[in-house]
Amino acid sequence: MDLKDQLKNLFPDHTPSTEEDTSTSNKEGIWMQEAPMICKYEKRKGKPITIIEGYTGADEDFKKLAKELKTKLSVGGSFKDDSIIIQGDYRDKIMDILKEKGFKVKRVGG
Repeated sequence: MDLKDQLKNLFPDHTPSTEEDTSTSNKEGIWMQEAPMICKYEKRKGKPITIIEGYTGADEDFKKLAKELKTKLSVGGSFKDDSIIIQGDYRDKIMDILKEKGFKVKRVGG
């Protein structure tokens, strides 16, 4: 018995709606925004890092995006203070991945 059958048993009078979701999200459910995200390069303690900022959607979506970027690039990183921190200088690759997903990206720094 799947979830739909369980819900039908719990709520027999409910009829599911057939409306399409018209929000600005892509096929994976990540919120797409109008303003560009900022991809910048810094050095902290002598080590290069790439920082992605400027996402206006939910934190959960941004965390999913961070995990996907880290997996695709096979690098470490974290999600802190509404920004994704990736270890190493991967600005070009990150910008390509984000553009493929439909995001607008702006390169900042060096």
